[in-house]
Amino acid sequence: MEDLMSLGTPMVYPAHRQLLQQGDESRHVLLLTRGVAKVVASSESGYEMLLAIRVAGDLVGEMAAFEDQPRSGTVIACSEVTARIIQVNALEGFLARHHDAMRAMLAMLCARLRWANRRRIDFRAYDSLTRLARVLAELSQAYGDHVPDGSVRRQVLDVTLNQAELASLAGLALPTTEKALASLSRLGLVERSYRKITVCDVPKLLVFAKVFAENPY
Repeated sequence: MEDLMSLGTPMVYPAHRQLLQQGDESRHVLLLTRGVAKVVASSESGYEMLLAIRVAGDLVGEMAAFEDQPRSGTVIACSEVTARIIQVNALEGFLARHHDAMRAMLAMLCARLRWANRRRIDFRAYDSLTRLARVLAELSQAYGDHVPDGSVRRQVLDVTLNQAELASLAGLALPTTEKALASLSRLGLVERSYRKITVCDVPKLLVFAKVFAENPY
């Protein structure tokens, strides 16, 4: 990682700034070193969907760089983000010299494909309430912070998402997402405040969402 951090040029992006733009033909990648960013994509009709969340340590822009294709999504800073701009030829040379980094890159790409496959399976296998619960369960495992009340079962999601973005991740309509969130709140699984979601009991949410194999409790 230290060798990778020596590549490229450091940059700082304020909150809400675009880091990469859909359709752009640039070929560099970004290694996020601090902050949170979201990846969104827009259809020709103007519909915008949240595809993923990326945090420090993640690489973004690699699909367009390696495929030599226009960028498939826009990356937007959710908070102030620092990153290193790395040209694709420099990254390819680094990966050729560091086989452990190549394996890590392949593992990252496989994890992203696995996540996308789970969303496709969820769309057909589960009802809307379970699908939203599964998304929230995965978010809690990846971005959850324990709240300072002494309970390890309670976590606040350390990423700001509105209901439309949650709907995108779960593949649901916005009204359906609003109803599902209300149901999860009535069940005592989540609490909502302005653009913040607290998981009241992570183990119970994982069981409700049928995420048994990944339950760390």
